[in-house]
Amino acid sequence: MTHAFYVIGSYLAAAGICLGLIVWTWLDGRARQAELRALESQGVRRRSATVGTTEASSQ
Repeated sequence: MTHAFYVIGSYLAAAGICLGLIVWTWLDGRARQAELRALESQGVRRRSATVGTTEASSQ
């Protein structure tokens, strides 16, 4: 194959970008969860949370 380097490089680049997006999304989700925990420990509650529900039952 005369274009094998180009084809393999393109697949590796696409895989790297996809993996990067997955890792970025995962890390961002962890950061948002940490922010929510910090706010809830300060007494700030989410408007979407209904009265009388616990966090364990919503998961």
